Amino acid sequence: MIKKASAIRVVPGNPRDRQATALLQASHALMRSLFNPEENHFLSVDELCTPDIRFFIAREDDKTLGCAALANRGEYGEIKSMFVDPIARGKGIAHKLMQRLDAEARAQRLSALKLETGDKLEQAHSLYKAHGFVECGPFGDYEANSTSIFMTKALD
Repeated sequence: MIKKASAIRVVPGNPRDRQATALLQASHALMRSLFNPEENHFLSVDELCTPDIRFFIAREDDKTLGCAALANRGEYGEIKSMFVDPIARGKGIAHKLMQRLDAEARAQRLSALKLETGDKLEQAHSLYKAHGFVECGPFGDYEANSTSIFMTKALD
């Protein structure tokens, strides 16, 4: 019998779920290995569990392979905690997460999406540009530094 390939589903998730927490910890470890502490702007698991944040996971069967969060900052939404398990890359998971974040931001009637990313994360830059993001200056409480890249995308 040939097993049918499973579809990737992006659904609301809980950052405290064991698999989601493991992904977040892997993401945080990667950021710590690439950037100095003052250049890291990731949110802790607890900080992702607030009413202004929508957290999504990408699942295949019972396995969580990616995650991303949308923080409602009033007029705009900020993308946080975007991460795909390295063993699952190349399946289009990051694109599906981005589509879900965009749809959620539009449903919340936000005027734009914004994000901060690191200069060494070239695959992330390509992903964001493919989804219509352009570079911008610092926003919110961020300050310019030598490693942060700020991006924005206007929503209709």
